[in-house]
Amino acid sequence: MISRRSFLNNAARFGSAGVIAASFNEKGIAHAIDATRYVSGSSADDVAMNEDFWLEIQRAFTVDRTLINLNNGGVSPSPKVVQEAMRRYLEYSNSAPVYTMWRHLDPQIESVRRRLAMNFGCDMEEIAITRNASESLENCQLGIDLKPGDEVLTTNQDYPRMLTTWKQRERRDGIKLRQISIPVPATHDQIFEAFEKAISPKTKVIHFCHITNLSGQIYPVKRIVQMARARGIETIVDGAHAYAHFPFKHADLDCDYYGSSLHKWLTAPFGTGLLFVRKNKIAQTWSLMGSVEENNANIRKFEEIGTHPSANALAINEALDFHEGIGADRKAARLRYLYQRWARRIENMKGVNLLTSFDPKMGCGLTLVNIAGIDPIKLSGHLQTEYRIISTVIKHPEFEGLRITPNVYTTLREIDIFAEAMEKVIQKGLAA
Repeated sequence: MISRRSFLNNAARFGSAGVIAASFNEKGIAHAIDATRYVSGSSADDVAMNEDFWLEIQRAFTVDRTLINLNNGGVSPSPKVVQEAMRRYLEYSNSAPVYTMWRHLDPQIESVRRRLAMNFGCDMEEIAITRNASESLENCQLGIDLKPGDEVLTTNQDYPRMLTTWKQRERRDGIKLRQISIPVPATHDQIFEAFEKAISPKTKVIHFCHITNLSGQIYPVKRIVQMARARGIETIVDGAHAYAHFPFKHADLDCDYYGSSLHKWLTAPFGTGLLFVRKNKIAQTWSLMGSVEENNANIRKFEEIGTHPSANALAINEALDFHEGIGADRKAARLRYLYQRWARRIENMKGVNLLTSFDPKMGCGLTLVNIAGIDPIKLSGHLQTEYRIISTVIKHPEFEGLRITPNVYTTLREIDIFAEAMEKVIQKGLAA
């Protein structure tokens, strides 16, 4: 058993005392203290299986438990503490927005920039707060100077909006987009070699995912970045599904540009994102909206989008508190545990093809499964109609399947219902 004092001391040491006290409902801290198996010295893998601990995390959310939401990779619900913070900032803004929002709240966003920089492991003057990963990445895609004939190297598995952006530059600027195919699943060596072989003397930018939104394949980012830099090639990394999903710092990536959404795995307010631009690249990168010349080397030029709410950005702080209170290692271990819980039940059944690795270096909580002979569109519809399970259908020219993305609020009961439903489909098929 652990006492109230020892629990709070341990929580404070991990930066979580405040968040636990604020994150849960009025009785939440008492429930947390009653989770007697919470021990600061436990490994992340042990905590991943500690249902007392995760029960308290689950109670922090206001989700509809009549639904089983396994599409948190699109957008995730925020915990109650984030919702309440956003509501508080929005209400204060509306008392006199030209004064309360512009003069009082907007300057406080600098504290969010500092927090994000600390979490990402970079200078706060390299972090811009955006509305989503698309906005972050398009600042880079449209902001880097390229000449007719210059080549951009990417894959055919990158996010459609980002591919559309490069194709527009092809039409507008005469650049050349080269897309390579990556096996699914693939080893890190296979991924690295595919990029290395595709480089030409005209390659100026390599754009690739940290973890793909299609199959959950984690890429060897640093190897690709350093290989590219040695050849004078800039690197843009799409981290839409990576940030706050599994632990890493910028030093683990070393990229020039990085964009991510915060309303996925960080569970921040909808319409929040992060953009990292290496300090010596800021001045040479044009912002999406016009900026005065004196801000040329200022990361804040990428935030100039006209009037927009402060509440969304400020509530990122509470999302960071919640995330860091759980612990990045524990969170990733839990997501891998949830994957294995359902995947191990069906992996040896006839026709099952798991397209996401169990290796923590290769995958985490975003996973893809295919059942031979079963149309994933029909399967997804069946799961939603019969079990109220929300999933994501992936249809790619080279592979297809059902994308499954739980989050920290997902219960074992929900995972087990999904596993049982999949077993029945594999054994009996879908009704005509």
